[in-house]
Amino acid sequence: MDFIESDDGVPIGFELIGAGLDAGDPVLVLPGGPCRDPSYVGDLAGAAGSRRLAILHVRGTPATGGLSRGWWADAADAVAVADRLGIDAADVVAHSAGTRLALAMAVRFPERVRSLALVTPAAAWLTGVPHDGVEIASRRAEPEVAAALASAECEPIDEEAFRRAVEVESPLGYARWGTEQRRHAARGAMTLAAARSWFRGVPADAADRILRATRPPTLVVGGDEDILSGVAPVRAFAAALGAELVQLEDCGHYPWVEQPEAFRRAMTLWLTGR
Repeated sequence: MDFIESDDGVPIGFELIGAGLDAGDPVLVLPGGPCRDPSYVGDLAGAAGSRRLAILHVRGTPATGGLSRGWWADAADAVAVADRLGIDAADVVAHSAGTRLALAMAVRFPERVRSLALVTPAAAWLTGVPHDGVEIASRRAEPEVAAALASAECEPIDEEAFRRAVEVESPLGYARWGTEQRRHAARGAMTLAAARSWFRGVPADAADRILRATRPPTLVVGGDEDILSGVAPVRAFAAALGAELVQLEDCGHYPWVEQPEAFRRAMTLWLTGR
């Protein structure tokens, strides 16, 4: 773990993982949650190949602490990590809520982003296409999924309620609820206060600014059983961004867990094929 000083003087944590010490610039990784401890990302199933991953510990995660200024403002933290690593223009891989941070970075600091890979993005907010997660969940027979959907209808009022909700709603992140998925769901703590802070201070026209901007080459990776992001919103999201879309079969919100080979193949092609 290392720390850099962001534009407002706050120490921001990041870690370098992988053995590719001489294989070019690291890939900048922006986890989701929002503000979830990045341990749940692992090494993304080796998706970067021989390149290292520079994983940002955003504000509100245990290592960095504090609260987010909001994903729009916190794009400066990602730039600060790139500065520390000597990356002029980064290949950015972002997951879920972290895709908002990646888009903010690309719009606010366009010269600092070489490419974007947006994995199971939070999508409906950008295009207004209705979320279809409940329809996807209706195909699932596990009782845990029904309990998770019922829990998701209630807004947690405090940290303890939030912790319980995260635990109960974990099955919604996966195409099936097996041993490996349960093990993965237990990784990466997050708090209600930090998650709420992620959405503050965002310009009212942020979506319009993103859609109007000239964006770098962009890949969107979705799962055909992703209850959390949905399927139709992700397709519309990719189309609105002019992005290449890879839709993985039998896959939920964490493709490096459920479809590691297909995910690694898609990401390796994206990061090395341009």
